[in-house]
Amino acid sequence: MSGKVAVGSRDTFRALREQEFRALDGVTYLNSASIGPIPERARAAMEAFNARRSAPHLLPDSEQFGVLTESRRLAAELLNVTPGEIALATNTSYGLNVAAQALPLARGDTVILSDREFPAIVYPWLQLRDRGVNVEIAPVTPEGWPDEAYLLERAAAPDVRVVAVSLVQFSSGYCVDLARLSAATRASGAWLVVDAIQGVGSVPVDLTQTPVDLLACGGQKWLLSPWGTGFVYVRRELITMLRPPLAGWMAFEGTDDFTHLTDYQTEFRADARRFELITLPYQDFAAFNVSLAMLLEAGIDRVAEHTRECQRPLLDLAARGRVRVTSPSGASGSAIICVSTADSVRDYARLGSAGVIASLREGSIRLSPHLFNTVDELAQVADLLARA
Repeated sequence: MSGKVAVGSRDTFRALREQEFRALDGVTYLNSASIGPIPERARAAMEAFNARRSAPHLLPDSEQFGVLTESRRLAAELLNVTPGEIALATNTSYGLNVAAQALPLARGDTVILSDREFPAIVYPWLQLRDRGVNVEIAPVTPEGWPDEAYLLERAAAPDVRVVAVSLVQFSSGYCVDLARLSAATRASGAWLVVDAIQGVGSVPVDLTQTPVDLLACGGQKWLLSPWGTGFVYVRRELITMLRPPLAGWMAFEGTDDFTHLTDYQTEFRADARRFELITLPYQDFAAFNVSLAMLLEAGIDRVAEHTRECQRPLLDLAARGRVRVTSPSGASGSAIICVSTADSVRDYARLGSAGVIASLREGSIRLSPHLFNTVDELAQVADLLARA
């Protein structure tokens, strides 16, 4: 993800800012790692769907369920997988709970996590301790980042059945080497489960090249979508061997036929829809579809390059000794950059007073630029911090 963004790409992002993110005028919004703004075109799609919903007789089933079909297709395109491997969900936690409850773990099996992870990827596994499953929380490096060398070493142990990681760590922006973890778990037979909410949309992900077993992602951050949107990827070879922990009424074969709803079915669907719980928020997924289409058109690789370029003023400031960057660089970096100052709490408040919207996480100021941000905005942030 090195190199500068082509001028054409920069112009495209500038045009998107002007056309789609006018609600951000007057502030410097650097908080997509918390909540991504909704583009105008996506908001309009949601409102148009709600207008149709006000007259339900004008909203045929084919159009209603067609929204979800398109959502699965677009999510699959993001990951370079097939739509049949995508189950739609209302949040990341749902997919992580599916993984924890559906994978056939037995007493004495071990799940390994990294310390200092976001709670969503920790709590579902901790519940398995009551069943005799060992849950090991691996120590982090001195920088506070996941210790990938240790995770790779433990992945080879015969008792380790699951390695569960965040693609991008929420409080530091550390991006795991998914290729190495994938290779290690393929070799050992352990399952690789990924919380991808802080990565998908700003980090290119190709699960054909780096296979994982289950991946969960919500739409409200880097995918610039409403709350209540998201998806679960389940590797095709796993789908039929996993029994859903909850039985949605449309998770079974034949349940698309609403004229025979009391012909109760016993076979779960052969694709990932067996893990879906209907009813889903159709209006929100209508907006999700528009946002994903916009991101795919812009190019996730170009988004990744652009966000890295936006970080340059802060890296230059750190090189002058004015702040300390607490995020990794190079291949382990992401769109998230965290900085620490002599008084991060005070300087976070100063940024907020100047109209800079960011987050304070684990003692550092977390800045998370997206495609609508500019290098100039980050340069202004650097100037504010330099005056501290």
